[in-house]
Amino acid sequence: MTNGQQIDDRAALERRKERVAFISILVSALLMVAKAIAGFMTGSLALLSDAANSLLDVGATTLTWLALREAHKPADDKHHYGHGKFESMSALAETAFLFLLSGVVAFEGVRRLASGADDVQPSWLAAGILVGAIIVDGWRWWTLKKVAKETGSEALEADALHFSSDLVNSIFVLIALGLAALGYQAADALIAIGVSVYIAIAGFGLARRTIANLLDTAPQGVAENVSAISLKVPGVVAVNGVKVRPSGSGFLGDVEVDVSRTLPLERVRAIREQVTDVLARELPGSAFTVTANPVQLNSETVQERVWLIAHRNHIPVHHVTVQSINGRLSISLDLEIDGRATLGEAHVVATRLEAALREEFGAETEVETHIEPLEIEPLEGQDASADVVEVVTEALRRRSAETRSIHDVHQVRVRETPGGLVVNYHCLADPMLNIADVHAQVDTVERLVRHDLPHILRVVGHAEPPTQDGGLQI
Repeated sequence: MTNGQQIDDRAALERRKERVAFISILVSALLMVAKAIAGFMTGSLALLSDAANSLLDVGATTLTWLALREAHKPADDKHHYGHGKFESMSALAETAFLFLLSGVVAFEGVRRLASGADDVQPSWLAAGILVGAIIVDGWRWWTLKKVAKETGSEALEADALHFSSDLVNSIFVLIALGLAALGYQAADALIAIGVSVYIAIAGFGLARRTIANLLDTAPQGVAENVSAISLKVPGVVAVNGVKVRPSGSGFLGDVEVDVSRTLPLERVRAIREQVTDVLARELPGSAFTVTANPVQLNSETVQERVWLIAHRNHIPVHHVTVQSINGRLSISLDLEIDGRATLGEAHVVATRLEAALREEFGAETEVETHIEPLEIEPLEGQDASADVVEVVTEALRRRSAETRSIHDVHQVRVRETPGGLVVNYHCLADPMLNIADVHAQVDTVERLVRHDLPHILRVVGHAEPPTQDGGLQI
């Protein structure tokens, strides 16, 4: 899935959350009016408390709708981590509404029980309104719970809790009206008190989760999941630390991964970007800052460590040879220095590299460097004449035949430069020979040809195996 598709899907989810919240506002308002009319008609405290609960629902769902619209705004200069906390704040405000409602209902219920002032007049209209409210609340609870789970919205989860309390409340109010019709008038106040306790318990659970989010409590299992996802990215050798905090329906966090210190910077950056992309894909709506720490691996060879140190000192090296002499490490290598530098300047560079290698491997390490001139500026040149190419080709074929390993010289290119001729050619060699043997034979051809034609500056030979039918591999 591309980033554009992820953004479109995310926007669709946000619109769906806002639409569900807005519908809840309208439904809450209608139910509040119907319950209030029925409550005044019957004088039922339980029914009036249910109407008051619906009134609070109107305010709570309105707050939810506004909070969702605000939470979906992108990060700006004042809110670097976005506006996701508005959802948590909205959920916390709704729990305050729940506690307020439960306290008022419980107080009035106790007052009625103490004074014996219960006078409930059941009616079929009130019963019908309650049955309709139960059906609507059940549908709202299921819809909000489903969308909250799909989008991870705390605000919609709080709304779903509200309507689950409405559903339970309406069922018990219907029971209270039935008991009142049978002559048990005190049942109305008792059930109202019981519903208030249920609302308070549910509100406490939601408040605890919401406060945990506002305090940036790490969601259970998310850090472990982030670590597992990051470790699957090629190049990541370990996950050092994961910090995660909730933000709206997603997560924000920091991830530290270990990578081999021998990798080039471009590869390290690619690994970091890949971890970021995978986390964004696996955890929609989340944003992680990934840090890659270069570390020394137990599998690093001495050659890799030599190349790394040379790279850090910006010195090209090749032909690195590592020996163990009576338990003492010996390193020899060729280093390339600007051919225009003086011997004194080149010696300073070589000494700096030798000191860096001894610091890495120990003061007793034997280090020998061979200085080679490096062409910094491109050589201006032109293709040599056909006669010159023919002479060089004949010399290459004659000398390669003497090696008994190099044959079928082809694709000979000769360029004239101010420093002399630069020759490039391809040849065939036995595919079963090891690289060291082939390299030695190619070097032999170069040395012999340069002896024959002293005006040649450089010879570059590319050896390759023949094709299966014995022909040239071009």
